[in-house]
Order: sequence, then structure tokens, then C-alpha cells
Amino acid sequence: MTEQAPGAHHPQPRPRSGGQQSAPVEHVTGAKSLIRSLEEVGADTVFGIPGGAILPAYDPLMDSTRVRHVLCRHEQGAGHAATGYAQATGKVGVCMATSGPGATNLVTPIADAHMDSVPLVAITGQVASSSIGTDAFQEADIVGITMPITKHNFLVTKAEDIPRVIAQAFHIASTGRPGPVLVDIAKDALQAKTTFSWPPVLDLPGYRPVTKPHAKQIREAAKLITSAKRPVLYVGGGVIKAHATAELKVLAELTGAPVTTTLMALGAFPDSHPLHVGMPGMHGAVTAVTALQKADLIVALGARFDDRVTGKLDSFAPYAKIVHADIDPAEIGKNRAADVPIVGDAREVIADLIQAVQKEHSEGQQGEAAKSRYAAWWKDLNRWRETYPLGYDLPDNGSLSPQQVIERIGQLAPEDTIFAAGVGQHQMWAAHYVQYEKPATWLNSGGAGTMGYAVPAAMGAKAGQPGRTVWAIDGDGCFQMTNQELTTCALNNIPIKVAIINNGALGMVRQWQTLFYNQRYSNTVLHSGPDDVNPDARGTRVPDFVKLSEAMGCYSIRCESPDDLDKVIEEANSVNDRPVVIDFIVHEDAMVWPMVAAGTSNDEILAARDVRPDFGDNEDD
Repeated sequence: MTEQAPGAHHPQPRPRSGGQQSAPVEHVTGAKSLIRSLEEVGADTVFGIPGGAILPAYDPLMDSTRVRHVLCRHEQGAGHAATGYAQATGKVGVCMATSGPGATNLVTPIADAHMDSVPLVAITGQVASSSIGTDAFQEADIVGITMPITKHNFLVTKAEDIPRVIAQAFHIASTGRPGPVLVDIAKDALQAKTTFSWPPVLDLPGYRPVTKPHAKQIREAAKLITSAKRPVLYVGGGVIKAHATAELKVLAELTGAPVTTTLMALGAFPDSHPLHVGMPGMHGAVTAVTALQKADLIVALGARFDDRVTGKLDSFAPYAKIVHADIDPAEIGKNRAADVPIVGDAREVIADLIQAVQKEHSEGQQGEAAKSRYAAWWKDLNRWRETYPLGYDLPDNGSLSPQQVIERIGQLAPEDTIFAAGVGQHQMWAAHYVQYEKPATWLNSGGAGTMGYAVPAAMGAKAGQPGRTVWAIDGDGCFQMTNQELTTCALNNIPIKVAIINNGALGMVRQWQTLFYNQRYSNTVLHSGPDDVNPDARGTRVPDFVKLSEAMGCYSIRCESPDDLDKVIEEANSVNDRPVVIDFIVHEDAMVWPMVAAGTSNDEILAARDVRPDFGDNEDD
């Protein structure tokens, strides 16, 4: 993955030498030093819940005019909100919790941010330093617990270390490959008297992310691009994190190569652009999946060849040479060997590639002839696009189609709307049927696949981008995990909009049971109980999502008929003084297509149930 643009969002503290003039020294508590440090690194919003060990920090936080605290209802919600904030703004997200269970409730959002390379700083209270290791009340070794799922973490036991550690945490989280950093602070360090001055001395001798790509590797990549017959630009979320979308568009149009954007990269390249062939992966577009399989060159930019994209790894892209550019050298060659490895920031890599390709063109290696060289390739791509487009059937019984619901939400949404999705069928439908034209308009849990992500992530996105509409596309299963954060939204003037795609089941798991377990629906039905309150009603009715949402201060509507669909969505878009929740009762048997079954080759993609595409003999080896 890739680093943020140099100097992008948070003012980074510069190392200072002994002779450099420093700011006046303040005499404060460690807790006040923490809040002052957050102010100086540019943190304007913190999502959290107080508790005993972190409580000293909450007293000076009350007096800060520069840091807004959003009191969440669950620490998991606070963590996902910080992630949504970071994804929507490009800044570092910040969450705060107390020791023990407060800290361990952050483990899921920290792991989620780690998988998706989101810049996050999680601040936790810890028991007093003299009690660490004694199994004191509400003690948990959160540093040890989170070590595998953080980019770095710190245990602070001295008040004087707080400014330096906070500065380092924000620097590490936001540079190189972004990721979560945990700062665990002992309660006595927060209570102790200390001095505060800014900026602190930063000393990170082992942390030197490579941002500038090697010129030789760039030249080699450019030669491959200009000599390929069936190239594909395989674009991952790192391009968005590097703020490299403008450069990507220039490179794509310069080469004329097809572009496929992963689940984490939707919006990095406009969906409507003629060079865009869709999203690859287990539920990717037929054209995108097949383009990678038939390519003779894959240029991977800020992507990691994860299993959902590659399918059965040893059968993935058998004809392709690989150019793999990534800010994290550990990703290169991890899953697929690279013919040309390039370590560097995606923005700098793409900018240098543009110059190198232009140089190849000027030396007679193609110019406009590049596009004619790809003519046979585009003939195949366009045939697949026309033959196997994304699509869905409307239910025979007149009920709501979940795909239609999501498609109309996208079509009726105001410009620059941000969409956050939970995990499962509704996530894939939102990826397919909403048009993403700009970066940072699509937020989801890609790597971890975290149910319960959508509502708090949408809350964080709205807190960071209050002038934009934010829709959470959620499932009835996901919604029941973190819906308590609607109370947070209602009480903090964070008017998100939530579409519950209510099919009465854990939809994606049910789809697998339909396809692979002989329709044995073991523990995936959400709408029935011992007495099955209303056996004729479709969708989840216990709880009643309309009543539940109204009880949490939301404007809530239920929609069961296609005839009401546009009216209900427009009504939701018109309410901006509180959160809005729409309970869409949809057909329970709708499935996500296309699909590559887990563990199989991408060559075995199904365009629809029992529909195996016929690509013909089009390899030109």
C-alpha cells in the first residue's frame, strides 16, 4: 500500500536539535500534556468512552477548544468511527478507551484498520505502572494483544514521554504504508506533573519509508507497458491513500490500457470512464476478472494480490508478467512473484511511469500506435462487457429487489455523497450498483470483512465531512451489531442516512448454504424465533428496526413496495436534522453474481447461477 501525499494533512513535528529555539515550556499534568499534544498534531475529533484508567485525560479534554470528543456507545463503534473519519478525510483517525475491556473492545477496529491500511491512533488508559503485570482490576496487556495488528505500539509509563510518543504515533500512522498505532498510557503517567513543549525531538532511526521509486525499475516497467499486447492496470487502495488518482487517469489515458479497481480502490478511477472494466475478485465483474486471467502484463499499483482477487493462486493470470509497485516492500512477491518490483509511493511511481512511457513513445516505441496495438485486446474486452454485463432480475412476486434499492439510492443521492457499507451481499451490491466517480466516496471493510462496520464508519465520515451526505448501506445482520451508535449520531448532530437491506437472513452465508450446503439454512435465519411473532411477514421484524431507530432519536421509515422506492429515498435525502433509517424489506433469495467459488480458479467464474461464460479461443501467445 502507499503513503499519504507529502505534507498532506497533519502538521508533522520536525526533529529539533539542542540549539533550536523551542516553544515556551508549560507545567502541566501528563493528561494535559496528552490533550495539548493531540491539539498540536492537528487532531480535531476523537471518538471514545471514558473509564477509570483513562479518566484523567478526560478532565483537560473538557476544556479543549480544538479537539472535539464524540461520546460513543461502544468502543468498537469508536474505533470504526475513527476509521471512517480517516477514510473520508485522509487525516489520522483517533479513538480513545480505558483499560481492560475498553481497550480489548478496540481490537476488532484496530485489526480492521490494519488490514485496510488506515491511519489510526488508538489511545488507551492502562492501570498504574506499579500494578502492571499483577492482574489488577481492568488490566489487560493491550500492547501484547495488538502487536500483530498494529503498525507499531507504545506503552507509556512516564509523563514526560507523552508528547514525543504522540508525535511519533501520528507520524508512523500517516507515513509509509498507513496503519493503526496504539498508545497505551499508565494512569499514574497521566496524573503526574510534567512539562510540555512542542515540537518534541523525533528519533525514529529504523523508520525510513522509501517513497521515491528506483529509476531503473521504472524504465523496465515502461518498456514492458509499451511492448505488451494485453496489459491491465490493476489498481488497489494504495492509489487512493497516496492521493494519486489524477496521475492514474493520466497514465491510463496515455497507455490506453484497461483499468480494474479493487474493492478498496473504487473511485480511484471513474466507473464511467471507457477504460474502466470494473472490479476484480470473487464477486467481480466478468470482464475485470477475465482481463486479469488473459493479460500478458499486469501493472499492480498499491494492490496486494489478495486471495479474493486471485482465486486459486497457482492458476491466476498464467500468461502475465508482473510489474508490482507498492510502498510496502513486504507485499511485493508475497503472493505473486514480480518481474519488475517497484518500492515507492504510488503517486511518485505513477508520475515517474508517465514520464518513462512518454519517453518510450517519443523514441518510436508506439505513440498513438499503442492504442492500435491493443485493438485486438479491446475487441475482446468490449465483447465480454457487452455479453456479460452486471445485472439482476426483479422478483416475480413484486417484492423489492435489493440491487434495485441500492442502485436507486446511488442514483438519487446528492453529488459527492459518501457511501459506507457493511459486509456481505449488500456490500457487493453497493460495490456494483452505485457509480463511484471520485476517491474517498466508498468506505468499507475490505480485508477483515467486519460486520458492524457501516453505521459507525458512516458516523465518523459525517463527523469529518459534515457538509456531505453520508449513506450507510447495511444488512439486517450487520445492523444489529453496532446500531447503538445511532444514539451517538442523534445526540451529536451527525445526521447520517442508513439503508437496511432487510432480507431476514445472514445473506451471504445463506447464499453459500444455497449453493454449497444443499439449502440447509443452519442458523442464518434472523426473522424467526420460538413463537415466530409474524410468520407471514418478510424480513427481520424482531427487533422492529423502525421502532428501534425511532427510540434512538432517528427519523425512520419502512419500505416494502417498489412503488414507494423513489419517494422514500427522496424523503430520506430531504431530512438533514437527524439520522434517517429506512428498513427496506427485500427478497430473501437474491444472490450476488458474478461469483468465483472459494478455492477455485478465476477461469471458473460464473456470470449467474449455472452460467459459465464462453470466452472463445482468444489467447494470442
